[in-house]
Amino acid sequence: MRRLLVFLLGLASCFTAFCHGASAGPQLDAGRLYRFSYTTQLSVRRPQGPSRGNIGFQISSDVDISLAWRNPENHDEQLLRAQISNVQIQNVAKRSRKNNIFHNTPAKGILGREKSEALQRPFMILWKMGKVRSLYTHKAEPATIKNLKRGVASMLMMQLKSGKMMEADASGKCLVEYKVSKDQVIRTKHTESCKTQETGFSTHSQVLGVGATSSSVTHITLQGNFIKSAVTKETHILSVNARHTTAARVLSEQALTLLTVTDGPAEVSGKDPASAVKSLDPKLVSVGVMTEKSSIRCPSCPTLMDTWKAVRSQLEPKSLAKASAPRSFLSLIHSLRSSSKDQILSVLHNCSKTALPQLVDAVTSAQTPASLSAMLEFLDFSNTKSESVLLQERFLYACGFSSHPTESMLQALLDISNNKIGSTEIKESVVIIMGALVRKLCQKGACELPVVVKVKQLILTGPESVQDEAQVQMYLLALKNALLPEAIPLLTRFAESETGALSTIAITTLQRYDPQLITHEVKQALNRIYHQNRRVYEKNVRAVAADVILSSDPSYEEVKNLLLSIGHLPHEMNKYMLSKVEDVLRFNMPSSNIVHQVLKDTIAQNYDRFSKMGSSSAYSGYMTRDADVTTTYSLDILYSGSGILRRSNMNIYGQSNGALLHGLQVAIEAQGLESLIAATADEGEEDLESFAGMSALLLDVQLRPVTFFKGYSDLMSKIFSLSGDPMHVVKGLILLTDHSQVIPLQSGLRAAVEFQGGLAIDISGGMEFSLWYRESKTSVNNRGALAVVGNVTVDADFLSVGMEVSFETEAALDFITTVQFSEYPFLVCMQMDKTTFPFREAVYKMEKVSSGEAYSWRKSREQIIPGSEFPLHQENSNMCKKVFDSSW
Repeated sequence: MRRLLVFLLGLASCFTAFCHGASAGPQLDAGRLYRFSYTTQLSVRRPQGPSRGNIGFQISSDVDISLAWRNPENHDEQLLRAQISNVQIQNVAKRSRKNNIFHNTPAKGILGREKSEALQRPFMILWKMGKVRSLYTHKAEPATIKNLKRGVASMLMMQLKSGKMMEADASGKCLVEYKVSKDQVIRTKHTESCKTQETGFSTHSQVLGVGATSSSVTHITLQGNFIKSAVTKETHILSVNARHTTAARVLSEQALTLLTVTDGPAEVSGKDPASAVKSLDPKLVSVGVMTEKSSIRCPSCPTLMDTWKAVRSQLEPKSLAKASAPRSFLSLIHSLRSSSKDQILSVLHNCSKTALPQLVDAVTSAQTPASLSAMLEFLDFSNTKSESVLLQERFLYACGFSSHPTESMLQALLDISNNKIGSTEIKESVVIIMGALVRKLCQKGACELPVVVKVKQLILTGPESVQDEAQVQMYLLALKNALLPEAIPLLTRFAESETGALSTIAITTLQRYDPQLITHEVKQALNRIYHQNRRVYEKNVRAVAADVILSSDPSYEEVKNLLLSIGHLPHEMNKYMLSKVEDVLRFNMPSSNIVHQVLKDTIAQNYDRFSKMGSSSAYSGYMTRDADVTTTYSLDILYSGSGILRRSNMNIYGQSNGALLHGLQVAIEAQGLESLIAATADEGEEDLESFAGMSALLLDVQLRPVTFFKGYSDLMSKIFSLSGDPMHVVKGLILLTDHSQVIPLQSGLRAAVEFQGGLAIDISGGMEFSLWYRESKTSVNNRGALAVVGNVTVDADFLSVGMEVSFETEAALDFITTVQFSEYPFLVCMQMDKTTFPFREAVYKMEKVSSGEAYSWRKSREQIIPGSEFPLHQENSNMCKKVFDSSW
């Protein structure tokens, strides 16, 4: 009974204390002045390597904090008065006087009188249960100064119990975890959860994108119920996924250390924080805890016209093979993004005809409302002149490659498609590119936007609503870009089409889907096509169907039936299927295990089946293989029985961090050419119209195919004029990597991050016949120059620091197939050559104060990468030797 009485008395005393405002959180003593030393240090450098050239600055000061008001009903709600004094600004790294822009310059000289006075003006902090709920400063204070004060206030964020919670400080609203033990508190931010007021964007492709890792940890030591010291270390590392050494690290450190506790001002009375603040300084207003954007003017920055004049010579056609072209392209995009519609139109109307296509690439790639509006006003889609059609197509391709397309861009293309378009090719390109934009918007979670829904409906219903074969192909190619799951049944129906071109497009589209989406019904259709259960198909259609079966988690029976078919196929298809199976095993593709199991059956594997002759082949290999990115290539060649190319398919894939990018696909198809050499066509291909053309897929975007010739009369008119000069499939400048963000730091500083990668590319192909020498040659030529530039800048208005990391290269990749069909088996030589090319990388660092004094540091290096011929199978090597010996 006595114990119960003691418990009840204790409970009552606790309840009484609570009712009278006893504190459960950290608190300050009334009438005391707490003087702290405070430093905030910022440095920008590469994540690895020597610290030479390390840039940044340190702001150190004293901070006086006292209790101005306490809620009599809740002692955990306190209004603190804070004042910064004795400000000093120094280098973050030791440097000689010559290179020290802060030497002998007082903080007032760097800040300026107005900012110096504002920084040392007292401000108020509403502090409740150890959390900063609001800040009170003079409204007219510069945003940079208010942000630095927010940084000081953020060091007071704490709690006395372990746990997790969402809370806001200068860096944003984040999930924060506290670990408390005795007089130690560890505050860890889950930086991936942070929400800020900033808007940014990044490339949709992870392979081409930018990766980021961040951490923020504060160690707090308590003295009584208040802070004795607090130390924060915040790190942000950003790197290009395809090359992690092209990276930057932002390190922000803060330290708040108690120096003395002396007598201070008394509390003021007031019914709430607002009235207390008003009684202390009526000019103080409540501002948010998170940092705000400062409007930084740049009167010395070049105008868009100035930038264009500086880079236009690098964007002329003769300079596109050099790395200076994509670098100039990136500089121009940067300027375009801050330009008005009128400024952009002025540059467009004052550009030479030769540089105008490259300018159209840049304006479209800027992806701002002003740039899109300018392009729509500048272009006339009813114009059929070749110069105008070229600009229209460059605009459409730039839209297709856009890094962060918007609803308005897709709406613009939909409006164009609904209006008069003079060129049939442009009409097709508009619809095909709309499919690419639908996919990118859906990847961003915007699949239910009204305009996206409209375009989805258009391309889903399009193939079965038109009769013209060219229009059906147009809609199917749009679906090949969109990759809508709901399109799979439609594509399956077209896969069994009687028209070979439509079947090929439908099947190659199905090949691009995730294998998990390839249902049993789809596989049944593909098997019917390959085994010709219902009708005879062209062999290139059957070959593509076999490719999809093998790449879509095939069953034991499916693989066994494929192998059993070998020996009963046309000669060249027998060889192609054998080569395909061997490639699956050699390259250890996902279906290799099931193929190994089937080959244990001697009925499926025997000498008769695996000794078929022919020149068709399939081969895969590695172009690069390192920690950052793995690049693979594949070459599939299928010939007709007469030795004329039927289908050539080259693919390049990039893989990084589990993400896959279909970087390039160039397919050349030919049919109906047997009459040239008085040969007999294969089964099911006797009545095919003479045709040759090329289709390209670049960076996961299918482009409009081009035709070399179509029809016998067109063939005969061109056969003697085919000089081997290439036909361009795509030529222009592409924005590969596009990442922009602002990182609000807990210190109140803000780091602006921009990574951009530009590619100047020219993909062309050609076919050459020699009836005299009974020889044909096909070529796919890829020329490109690449530049990737990353910038990290911390601009505090009164001073700025920044670093630029970059690399650039120029390369060429050629794929040439030579066929001599004077005898059977005919001689085929395939060559895939990479030329010798330079690789350059550089680092540039800079510090600059508002007075104009600056320090910079630069380092660069260049290496020459030797050219090489990519290996293919041994049979090809032997054949090439015979071809060149006979040519000699």
